[in-house]
Amino acid sequence: MLTIGQLANAAGVTVRTVRHYHQVGLLPEPERDASGYRRYSAQAAVDLIRIRTLADAGVPLSRIDALLRARPDEFAAAIATIDAELRGKVDQLTEHRRRIAALESGERLVLPPEVVALLDRMRELGVGEQRVQLERDAWILAQALDPDSLPRRIRDKLAGLADPETIRLYLACDAAVDWAPDDPRLDRLIEDLDAWEIKYKNNDEGVRLVVSRISEASPAWQRIVRTLAHRAEQRRKALTSR
Repeated sequence: MLTIGQLANAAGVTVRTVRHYHQVGLLPEPERDASGYRRYSAQAAVDLIRIRTLADAGVPLSRIDALLRARPDEFAAAIATIDAELRGKVDQLTEHRRRIAALESGERLVLPPEVVALLDRMRELGVGEQRVQLERDAWILAQALDPDSLPRRIRDKLAGLADPETIRLYLACDAAVDWAPDDPRLDRLIEDLDAWEIKYKNNDEGVRLVVSRISEASPAWQRIVRTLAHRAEQRRKALTSR
């Protein structure tokens, strides 16, 4: 007869595992003997080894009891079913691993290659990673809100990245993200941006999304947005009052 410790050692498990198997009904718990100890038979050791073997093979504990009682043909059929389920889980985990690996280049997971190329082009031009990430988020929002307009926005963006003045403003705006809102350099940048808006009459919602995302992260850009919006409103009022 074996103590619980000897039983656990014989099966290669812990005493805690044996007690857990008692709790879930896989292994009967013997009555205490006259000395107050629980003693286990050799059959209990055989049963525990079978339970451990099935559990180590990935068989859910909830299905082990039925397997222990099954006839050979029932056992084989049940094992085949469990094996198929495990293969399905392996396929699912493999797909999860693929998607997690793709997250290392997160923008490639959610954006078309043309937009990813635009973001890479911004990096090549010297635009900081914070601004590129904000731009990426804006593209994700634009794609979700109005996917049909994406090709046009991509064309417009490519045209802008080919224009030296637009590139200059991109780099200046990038630098301004970390400026204080009362930095005197903002005055000149606001003038340049206002002139650019008047010249190109850009009312693209995608641009607004980019500006919105940047202003969330930058007090300087909050001032820029407020000032440009005020000037645009003043121009609109001037036109309607004529």
